[in-house]
Amino acid sequence: MDNLRNKRNFVQGFFTIFTNLHITNFFKGTIYTGKLKSACVPGLNCYSCPGAALSCPIGSFQAVVGSSKFKFSYYVTGLMLLFGTLFGRLICGFLCPFGFFQDLLYKIPTKKFSTRKFSFLKYIKYFILIFVVWIFGVIFTDELGIASPYFCKYICPQGILEGGVPLSIANKSIRASLGNLFLLKSVILILIIVLSIFFYRPFCKYLCPLGAFYALTNKFSFYQYHVNDSCISCGKCKKVCKMDVDMSKNQRALECIRCGDCIKACPTSAISTSFKNKNFNKGDINEKYLFEDK
Repeated sequence: MDNLRNKRNFVQGFFTIFTNLHITNFFKGTIYTGKLKSACVPGLNCYSCPGAALSCPIGSFQAVVGSSKFKFSYYVTGLMLLFGTLFGRLICGFLCPFGFFQDLLYKIPTKKFSTRKFSFLKYIKYFILIFVVWIFGVIFTDELGIASPYFCKYICPQGILEGGVPLSIANKSIRASLGNLFLLKSVILILIIVLSIFFYRPFCKYLCPLGAFYALTNKFSFYQYHVNDSCISCGKCKKVCKMDVDMSKNQRALECIRCGDCIKACPTSAISTSFKNKNFNKGDINEKYLFEDK
């Protein structure tokens, strides 16, 4: 895992390309609609991206969450729970194309600003997850039980970046039909781009419902961070963390994307990671740590 952490941007880039293999569609102005689109990627990757080989879990979930008629809704929910239970927000740190996009923007050399004073804004993404994605999808459905993808349609900047912009460039008919919604989404995307240059991952911190979902699984996911007794409380892990987490105090922090910066910064190598397997034996919980990485 050390090698992967040291090459995090490479892993992010590889996964972004791997999940968007249909490169020729960018020139044709079309999207792939084959059988693989019934499966979902772990991270935020728009269904309408010309290169997308699989679907976005948030888009798939909100479209059919309002009806028990669709077995697909249970499948998507189960898949998201599986991803979260195994990895938690490691997915945000390593396997999310839009997270990778924000990381690249943050590398632009300019003055950077802390977001610690804005930590209260992190609750917005939970509001979006509960109301915009889930409750709206349950209440506002048509006669077939299908809901409009409200988050994708009105908020998600990834949709305009991966889908709207490339499709409108390559497809004349799509370009001719652009209206106020495209303008609204473009403004949101531009705002996120500008903020991402000066602040680390603003969309992930404040607006992403998928990140909110995986954040909740950080508490019980198999992949966990640990701090041992060699910690000297120097505060270097807190200082280096761009997600505003103090790893020495909270190893299961909801905002931690498992990027590994704190591990690199720790002077005593007190922080380690593991995949955890809980076994129940005679009423006790014994934890076995597999693939321990110190």
